[in-house]
Amino acid sequence: MTNPIQGLPQPTVDIGSAIGNDQQGGSGFLETLRTAVDQVKDLQSQADTQVQGMLNGDGQDVHSAMIAVEKANLAFELMLQVRNKIVSAYQEVSRISF
Repeated sequence: MTNPIQGLPQPTVDIGSAIGNDQQGGSGFLETLRTAVDQVKDLQSQADTQVQGMLNGDGQDVHSAMIAVEKANLAFELMLQVRNKIVSAYQEVSRISF
């Protein structure tokens, strides 16, 4: 875009690098998904640690354990919806005849 409209925010993500077409070794779509899955795993691990600490009586309170479990649950639900959208997009593309 050579002449952007004044006052509108410019996109912060390069579309080419977001889908993996970056010539300079950008992160790409696959790496973004891997990072997101790793973050969900980390949240699940933190929730497990909080619950285990609460059950062992290591000074963990119920509120922080429940918050950690809910964060992990929400992150998992979001990843599930992202997966569903990716599968749906793949199925839609596979129906296109060339």
